[in-house]
Amino acid sequence: MSEQTGHRWVVEWHSPESGMLSVVEQILYSGRTKYQEVDVMRNRDYGKMLVLDGKLQSSTSDEFIYHEMLVHPALITQGRPRDVLIIGGGEGATLREVLRYNSVGRAVMVDIDGEVVEICEKYLPEMHRGSFHDPRASVIIDDGRKFLMNAKDQFDAVLVDATDPIEGGPSRLLYTVEFYELVRSRLRDGGVVATQGTSTFYNAKTFALIMNTMGRVFPHVRGYQASIPSYISDWGFVVGSLGEDPAGISPEEAGRRARELGIAGLKYYEPARHPYYFWLPPYARAMVEEEKGVSRDEEPVSVY
Repeated sequence: MSEQTGHRWVVEWHSPESGMLSVVEQILYSGRTKYQEVDVMRNRDYGKMLVLDGKLQSSTSDEFIYHEMLVHPALITQGRPRDVLIIGGGEGATLREVLRYNSVGRAVMVDIDGEVVEICEKYLPEMHRGSFHDPRASVIIDDGRKFLMNAKDQFDAVLVDATDPIEGGPSRLLYTVEFYELVRSRLRDGGVVATQGTSTFYNAKTFALIMNTMGRVFPHVRGYQASIPSYISDWGFVVGSLGEDPAGISPEEAGRRARELGIAGLKYYEPARHPYYFWLPPYARAMVEEEKGVSRDEEPVSVY
């Protein structure tokens, strides 16, 4: 964080050559946990902002775009999720979206950084909206991959709401073929996995590599993107399915499922548009088609 002409501001670097500058109107929290630097601040355009290791994770102005697009394409594809595992998701917003489903009897959120969860619960109630205390929810402080290795339970969906795979960061091993194989072993028949896939502009190759890696494990893999104003970028997501092809579900069927599951009042994802979300622009499709690499534990994918 820097200060100039009476203003405090923070710069998030998207690449060695460009980044985003945000004027900080108010600092609500600033500190360091065992795993990462944490800042909660307010900006006039974006509202409250959660920043981890200098990278914006969520803002109250537009977090609904990210969280709805991470959760609903996958869960509508699965069709009737009962047990859902969230890896990461410290703000509680992914948990909030999962708990919209009347079919969900258990939502387990596993985050490695308990201090971040506590900070978000205190300073970002607009995001979690009390989801941490829903009787169907369990919040476990643990390494998500370690939890999966030791878990004996099966899930209908696994949602990976982790930080970018930054070198030296806590999430790099959540984007490898070994990790996706572990996820698959914990999914029921017809289960789904969804992950955020980084910027499809600044990190298009990373997005393509994540898609190719998941495609080594799941029979149906689809990538998609959404424009998120506070990220100043289109943002990628990847969903893998053991059951239906996510793009093969008709608008009518997606709408029927949403009604039966009690999904209404969303601000971005529309069930009637479900199959149309799985579109990528030609440059991104070309990069995905050309990508032959696989992210492995010994050489995991990373972003700048």
